[in-house]
Amino acid sequence: MAAALYRCRVTHVRTAPKRHLVRHRTYMWLIDLARPPRLPRLLRPLARFRSADHFAGTAPTIREGLERFLAARGVDLAGGRVLMLANARVLGHVFNPLSLYWCHDPQGRLRCVVAEVHNTYGERHCYLLRTDERGRAETAKEFHVSPFLPVEGGYRMRLPLPDRALDLAVHWEHAGSRPFTATVRGERQQPGTAALLRAAVRHPWPTLAVSAAIRAHGVLLWLRGLPVRPRPRHQSQEGVE
Repeated sequence: MAAALYRCRVTHVRTAPKRHLVRHRTYMWLIDLARPPRLPRLLRPLARFRSADHFAGTAPTIREGLERFLAARGVDLAGGRVLMLANARVLGHVFNPLSLYWCHDPQGRLRCVVAEVHNTYGERHCYLLRTDERGRAETAKEFHVSPFLPVEGGYRMRLPLPDRALDLAVHWEHAGSRPFTATVRGERQQPGTAALLRAAVRHPWPTLAVSAAIRAHGVLLWLRGLPVRPRPRHQSQEGVE
């Protein structure tokens, strides 16, 4: 498999200080970074994967940007396979709240998972994760994402490599509770022309819709009385500069 489309249902559940539920449907790509999908010329505006949209944005390819991040942390994949789950750039727009990279060694063993997070302020941050046999990992929270949540606590994640089904979960834990959970669930579709056109018709400009929805729900939470926290200065990361 060089590439696959996943029809997804994304759910955000906030339980404190006010309960709030967000659901939306979209689609995402799972691609082999060594063999990104080659689309017919007329369809290319519907799915572009640019290195400028990931990591520091200065590497010639997404793979090289990932390897710069890993090299700064002493990880060498030695040419092993990398699968990326992300949104493509559609009609000139892209926004990836979360991109995931499953990184393998040449023998096919999973070495690590990299979670690349973008916020709506144009900042990005990467987490190097060592998952267990069920795809679970924990890490401290280091990046400002929501204006209503502090940069404290930690994440407990479940990130198994997608197969026929996509089933991911990210829990934010803080002060002994779990106030926020995000899940992404979906079914794999073969990325032929017909499947891509169906997805584009169902979800035109999908990442623009996602970024607009994030802002709209932020306004709604503010109107419900949630205080906005000051945004801390983001510290640049080695390998993501």
